[in-house]
Amino acid sequence: MNTLQEAKTERIITIVPIDEIKEALLNEYRRRVIRCKMVDETMKKKYGMTFQEFESKNVVKEHDFSWQVESDAMEWEHAVEGNRYAEQKLKSISE
Repeated sequence: MNTLQEAKTERIITIVPIDEIKEALLNEYRRRVIRCKMVDETMKKKYGMTFQEFESKNVVKEHDFSWQVESDAMEWEHAVEGNRYAEQKLKSISE
């Protein structure tokens, strides 16, 4: 972090109570978890399987690498990994 960023961070911390910052972070990660789970559930319904099954069955190849299936695969993987990351952050902030 450069000096300007450090000064801004220090100013924010002195103005906003740490409990409010913590709660805002928790709410943001909760929102991310919900959004990622919604994508995961949508894809599970669309393909009738979990992401792990989708990958192990190589569904993208089965569909001749169509743009729609590849796009879904990328979005789904991003949602699964994003959920994992957000859950870890929630746990570490809550401790």
